[in-house]
Amino acid sequence: MQTRAAMNKAFVKDSEAAEDEEFVELPALPPGSNNYMTAIGHARLRVEFEQLVKVERPALVQVVSWAAGNGDRSENGDYIYGKKRLREIDRRLRYLTKRLETAVVVEPERQENPGQVFFGATVTIADADGSQACYQIVGVDEADATTGRISWISPLARALMKAREGDVVRFQSPAGIREIEIVTICYQ
Repeated sequence: MQTRAAMNKAFVKDSEAAEDEEFVELPALPPGSNNYMTAIGHARLRVEFEQLVKVERPALVQVVSWAAGNGDRSENGDYIYGKKRLREIDRRLRYLTKRLETAVVVEPERQENPGQVFFGATVTIADADGSQACYQIVGVDEADATTGRISWISPLARALMKAREGDVVRFQSPAGIREIEIVTICYQ
Protein backbone atom coordinates (compact mmCIF):
# COMPACT_ATOMS: atom_id res chain seq x y z
CA MET A 1 0.00 0.00 0.00
CA GLN A 2 1.32 3.42 -0.96
CA THR A 3 1.42 6.25 1.48
CA ARG A 4 -0.87 9.16 0.79
CA ALA A 5 2.04 11.56 0.06
CA ALA A 6 3.62 9.18 -2.45
CA MET A 7 0.28 8.59 -4.15
CA ASN A 8 -0.50 12.33 -4.39
CA LYS A 9 2.91 13.07 -5.91
CA ALA A 10 2.34 10.42 -8.57
CA PHE A 11 -0.76 12.23 -9.86
CA VAL A 12 0.56 15.78 -9.73
CA LYS A 13 2.52 17.47 -12.49
CA ASP A 14 5.99 18.45 -11.33
CA SER A 15 5.79 22.25 -11.08
CA GLU A 16 9.57 22.69 -11.45
CA ALA A 17 9.58 20.88 -14.80
CA ALA A 18 6.57 22.90 -15.94
CA GLU A 19 8.30 26.19 -15.12
CA ASP A 20 11.43 25.11 -17.01
CA GLU A 21 9.30 24.33 -20.07
CA GLU A 22 7.77 27.82 -19.98
CA PHE A 23 11.18 29.54 -20.18
CA VAL A 24 11.63 31.43 -23.44
CA GLU A 25 15.12 32.48 -24.52
CA LEU A 26 15.98 35.87 -25.92
CA PRO A 27 16.14 36.40 -29.70
CA ALA A 28 17.99 33.65 -31.49
CA LEU A 29 20.73 34.24 -34.00
CA PRO A 30 20.12 33.27 -37.59
CA PRO A 31 21.36 29.70 -38.24
CA GLY A 32 25.03 29.58 -39.16
CA SER A 33 25.72 33.21 -38.25
CA ASN A 34 28.24 34.58 -35.79
CA ASN A 35 27.26 36.13 -32.48
CA TYR A 36 28.60 39.62 -33.21
CA MET A 37 28.72 42.13 -30.38
CA THR A 38 30.54 45.32 -29.51
CA ALA A 39 33.23 45.37 -26.84
CA ILE A 40 30.86 47.35 -24.59
CA GLY A 41 28.07 44.80 -25.05
CA HIS A 42 30.48 41.94 -24.34
CA ALA A 43 31.68 43.68 -21.18
CA ARG A 44 28.08 44.17 -19.99
CA LEU A 45 27.30 40.47 -20.41
CA ARG A 46 30.54 39.56 -18.62
CA VAL A 47 29.66 41.87 -15.70
CA GLU A 48 26.16 40.34 -15.45
CA PHE A 49 27.66 36.83 -15.51
CA GLU A 50 30.18 37.68 -12.76
CA GLN A 51 27.47 39.34 -10.63
CA LEU A 52 25.26 36.26 -10.85
CA VAL A 53 28.10 33.79 -10.16
CA LYS A 54 29.94 35.65 -7.42
CA VAL A 55 27.20 37.59 -5.62
CA GLU A 56 23.56 36.69 -6.30
CA ARG A 57 23.75 32.91 -6.60
CA PRO A 58 25.95 32.31 -3.49
CA ALA A 59 23.72 34.59 -1.38
CA LEU A 60 20.60 32.79 -2.60
CA VAL A 61 22.13 29.36 -1.93
CA GLN A 62 22.67 30.45 1.69
CA VAL A 63 19.04 31.55 2.02
CA VAL A 64 17.71 28.32 0.50
CA SER A 65 20.00 26.25 2.73
CA TRP A 66 18.81 28.14 5.81
CA ALA A 67 15.16 27.80 4.73
CA ALA A 68 15.56 24.07 4.08
CA GLY A 69 16.81 23.64 7.62
CA ASN A 70 13.59 25.14 9.02
CA GLY A 71 11.57 21.99 8.49
CA ASP A 72 8.47 21.68 6.30
CA ARG A 73 9.44 22.88 2.84
CA SER A 74 5.97 22.70 1.28
CA GLU A 75 4.79 25.94 2.90
CA ASN A 76 8.17 27.63 3.33
CA GLY A 77 8.08 30.77 1.15
CA ASP A 78 11.81 31.44 1.44
CA TYR A 79 12.58 27.91 0.28
CA ILE A 80 10.03 27.83 -2.56
CA TYR A 81 10.90 31.28 -3.90
CA GLY A 82 14.62 30.65 -3.43
CA LYS A 83 14.54 27.41 -5.43
CA LYS A 84 12.55 29.10 -8.20
CA ARG A 85 14.97 32.03 -8.32
CA LEU A 86 17.95 29.62 -8.37
CA ARG A 87 16.48 27.92 -11.46
CA GLU A 88 16.06 31.32 -13.12
CA ILE A 89 19.65 32.30 -12.31
CA ASP A 90 20.98 28.95 -13.54
CA ARG A 91 19.07 29.32 -16.84
CA ARG A 92 20.44 32.83 -17.30
CA LEU A 93 23.97 31.62 -16.51
CA ARG A 94 23.69 28.86 -19.13
CA TYR A 95 22.45 31.41 -21.66
CA LEU A 96 25.21 33.92 -20.84
CA THR A 97 27.87 31.20 -20.96
CA LYS A 98 26.74 30.12 -24.41
CA ARG A 99 26.55 33.71 -25.69
CA LEU A 100 29.94 34.70 -24.27
CA GLU A 101 31.64 31.57 -25.60
CA THR A 102 30.36 32.18 -29.14
CA ALA A 103 30.82 35.96 -29.13
CA VAL A 104 32.76 37.61 -31.93
CA VAL A 105 33.74 41.01 -30.52
CA VAL A 106 33.82 43.74 -33.15
CA GLU A 107 35.46 47.07 -32.43
CA PRO A 108 33.57 49.62 -34.56
CA GLU A 109 36.33 52.24 -34.36
CA ARG A 110 38.63 49.86 -36.27
CA GLN A 111 36.34 49.66 -39.30
CA GLU A 112 38.46 49.74 -42.45
CA ASN A 113 35.73 51.19 -44.65
CA PRO A 114 34.08 53.99 -42.65
CA GLY A 115 32.18 55.28 -45.68
CA GLN A 116 29.78 52.30 -45.61
CA VAL A 117 27.42 50.97 -43.00
CA PHE A 118 28.62 47.82 -41.24
CA PHE A 119 28.24 46.31 -37.77
CA GLY A 120 28.90 48.92 -35.07
CA ALA A 121 28.11 51.94 -37.25
CA THR A 122 26.15 54.84 -35.85
CA VAL A 123 23.87 56.00 -38.64
CA THR A 124 21.74 59.13 -38.85
CA ILE A 125 18.77 58.67 -41.17
CA ALA A 126 16.08 61.01 -42.50
CA ASP A 127 12.50 60.15 -43.44
CA ALA A 128 10.73 61.56 -46.49
CA ASP A 129 9.30 64.32 -44.25
CA GLY A 130 12.81 65.32 -43.13
CA SER A 131 12.63 64.02 -39.56
CA GLN A 132 15.91 62.46 -38.43
CA ALA A 133 16.82 59.59 -36.14
CA CYS A 134 20.12 58.08 -35.08
CA TYR A 135 20.78 54.34 -34.64
CA GLN A 136 23.79 52.23 -33.75
CA ILE A 137 23.92 48.71 -35.19
CA VAL A 138 24.82 46.30 -32.38
CA GLY A 139 24.57 42.65 -31.37
CA VAL A 140 21.34 40.81 -30.62
CA ASP A 141 21.98 40.78 -26.86
CA GLU A 142 22.74 44.48 -26.62
CA ALA A 143 19.91 45.89 -28.74
CA ASP A 144 17.62 48.47 -27.14
CA ALA A 145 15.50 50.43 -29.61
CA THR A 146 14.54 53.00 -26.95
CA THR A 147 18.19 54.12 -26.83
CA GLY A 148 18.76 53.85 -30.58
CA ARG A 149 20.69 50.57 -30.44
CA ILE A 150 19.26 48.16 -33.04
CA SER A 151 20.21 44.55 -33.65
CA TRP A 152 22.17 43.77 -36.79
CA ILE A 153 19.46 41.26 -37.74
CA SER A 154 16.62 43.81 -37.57
CA PRO A 155 14.95 44.81 -40.85
CA LEU A 156 16.25 48.40 -40.58
CA ALA A 157 19.84 47.34 -39.90
CA ARG A 158 19.77 44.83 -42.76
CA ALA A 159 18.51 47.52 -45.12
CA LEU A 160 21.27 49.90 -44.00
CA MET A 161 24.13 47.41 -44.41
CA LYS A 162 26.69 48.42 -47.06
CA ALA A 163 24.85 51.67 -47.84
CA ARG A 164 26.71 54.99 -48.03
CA GLU A 165 25.91 58.58 -47.07
CA GLY A 166 23.27 60.00 -49.41
CA ASP A 167 21.87 56.57 -50.33
CA VAL A 168 18.12 56.01 -50.09
CA VAL A 169 17.12 52.58 -48.81
CA ARG A 170 13.76 50.84 -48.51
CA PHE A 171 12.77 48.43 -45.79
CA GLN A 172 9.68 46.75 -44.37
CA SER A 173 8.67 48.33 -41.06
CA PRO A 174 5.66 47.42 -38.92
CA ALA A 175 3.90 50.42 -40.50
CA GLY A 176 4.68 49.24 -44.03
CA ILE A 177 7.44 49.88 -46.54
CA ARG A 178 9.51 52.97 -45.71
CA GLU A 179 12.15 54.90 -47.62
CA ILE A 180 14.91 56.61 -45.68
CA GLU A 181 18.03 58.53 -46.63
CA ILE A 182 21.37 58.00 -44.92
CA VAL A 183 22.56 61.37 -43.64
CA THR A 184 25.76 60.42 -41.74
CA ILE A 185 27.77 57.33 -40.83
CA CYS A 186 30.31 57.22 -38.03
CA TYR A 187 32.15 54.59 -36.02
CA GLN A 188 32.81 55.33 -32.34
